[in-house]
This record gives sequence, structure tokens and C-alpha cells, in this order.
Amino acid sequence: MDTKELLKMLTDSVSIAGSEGNITEVIKNLLAEYGCEDIRCDRMGNIIGEYKCGKKNAPRLMLEAHMDEIGLMVSGFSDEGSLLFVPVGGFDEKVLPGSEVTVHTENGDIYGIIGAKPPHLVTDRNKMVKMKDMSIDIGFCREETTKRVKIGDLISFNTQFTALEGQVAGRCFDDRAGIAAIFKALDYVRDLKIECDIICAITVQEELGMRGAKVVCETAKCDAAICIDAGFGTSANSSEGFELGSGVIVSVGPNLHPKLNKIIFDAASEYKIEVATDVESGNTGTNAWAVQVSGFGVPVALLSFPLRYMHSTYEVIDEGDIEAIGKLCAYTALKYKGGEQLCY
Repeated sequence: MDTKELLKMLTDSVSIAGSEGNITEVIKNLLAEYGCEDIRCDRMGNIIGEYKCGKKNAPRLMLEAHMDEIGLMVSGFSDEGSLLFVPVGGFDEKVLPGSEVTVHTENGDIYGIIGAKPPHLVTDRNKMVKMKDMSIDIGFCREETTKRVKIGDLISFNTQFTALEGQVAGRCFDDRAGIAAIFKALDYVRDLKIECDIICAITVQEELGMRGAKVVCETAKCDAAICIDAGFGTSANSSEGFELGSGVIVSVGPNLHPKLNKIIFDAASEYKIEVATDVESGNTGTNAWAVQVSGFGVPVALLSFPLRYMHSTYEVIDEGDIEAIGKLCAYTALKYKGGEQLCY
């Protein structure tokens, strides 16, 4: 499947952390389409599918990315009928005012706009408006609003998938683009004679503290893992991070296994896949942190793609970086033999 088409399909479904059910069937169907077997969900809602190499007792390499996204939740009502809300996951608050949203109620979707006090009426214009001072206008009085909406209803952003010149913009590329990279990896391994089974793990609740990743290794029964997530991309506003289109970001540090990383760097060199190195001296802030200490411990690596405007209503990536991660995962699987290969 074309990468743009895959990204659009994965970002069309709303899957706010803790309520990921909307995307479950989409992912299950894609896993089957890409040749996975034994597709299942665990008790947390993680989805696992296995791409078999055909070798008996083959080592098991897990490719992991998370399906959940940040969102909002109704927490109350103003006297005028607007919705008060709290975040589900972390947000860049300054991008919220003026955003169009959808409130997901049991009786159907309701559209609204996040509002804040106009700048003309703000006494200190240098002071950023806080989320607690915002509300969502859905166009009804309080009596009507409380009939249609209940506290606890989830809210998503009405962000459209948009093709830019050489890049794409949209919602929740963190981490649906990571899921897309797993499917691109399965595309590549079809033409390779690998000697390991690839366990595809699509996890829940990363944005709430890596909760799905804390249990998925028990379900997946993996011997080693590669986690895929968003990294920071440079922009006109910031030179920190990595340029979009620069390839795969490979993290090094105590959270990541040096011998698994050596296989990855060797694969990148041999098959001419462009990589950059990111130094992480402690917690990577990704599911790799949880996976590493699962069960008796799992050798783990972290591959990232540069992403602009993380945790905002629109994120921007280069689809070529997603394809590069898929290719690198596939050729790492080709080199991964299990056994004592990762032993100290």
C-alpha cells in the first residue's frame, strides 16, 4: 500500500488514550492483509500479530508502536452552556484557542470551537492563556448542552490529512506513523529470507505513562524488541532535533541495548539506509523504557522519525523517513539470529 494512503487510513480513526477501540478493527485487518497470523488483543487492548518466517523455534523480534493519541475530555459546563474540559495526555496549550473539535457523545458527534478571551480584552498580552481558562462553544445554552453532552465525553481535533510539498500534515502521526513503519517493514520482509518471527505489537495508553507497553511483552513472548516513535524535527521556530527527510533516528544510551543497536547500525551501513544518532542518557520517554524491564528483561532499541509540532493539532512528517524505518527494521530482522547474539 502507498505510504500516504496507509498514513491517511491510520489517522482517520479517532483513538484517544484509554479509549482506543475505534481503530482496533482497522489495525487487525491491516495485520492480516500484510501477512500476519495469530492476530489477537490482550486484556489491556494491545493488538499483536505474528509474521512467521517458517523456521521452527525461531527467535522472536517484536516491532512496537502505539495506537493511542492525545485528546480532551468534558469536565463540566459553563453558565452560558460552553464545555469545560481537561486534557487526556500532554498538550501544547498555546495552539488550542480557535481549534475545531468534535465531541463524541452517545447520541452522535457534536462540533465545537475552543474559545478563550479575545486578545483585545486581555490586560497582559504576554501571558499565555491557560487551558483552565478555555472552553468549547457548541452553540447551545446550558440547558440544551447538558441534555446532549455528559461529563466524561471525549473530544478530538478536526484535523484533516493534508499532502504538502514532499511532506504530509495531519493528526496523531505520533504514533500512527510508527504503526505505518511496521507495515512498511512487513512489505520489505516479503522479499527477504529472514530467520526470525516478527511480532507486531500495537500498544495502548503510551500517552498516559507507557501502560500498554508494560504488559505487551508478556503477551508477545518476544526475545528482543524495536520500539518506533516520534522524535523532534527541526522547524522555522527551532533548530533543535533532526531535519525532516534525514532518515532514521537511532537512540543510544542505557535504555537501549548496545548489541541490538550494533545490528541496526550494521544493517543501515550495509544496505545504505541513512541514519542519525540521538543520545539519551536516561529515560527515553517512550515505550522502550517500559519494554526494557518487562518480565526478565528485553533487549530493546528505539527508532524514531523526525516530527514537527509534536502534541499540537497538526503534526508534520516526511513519508520517506517512515519508509526508511520500515526498511531498516526489515534488514535488522534479516541480520537478527537470536541465541547468544545479544548476550553480554
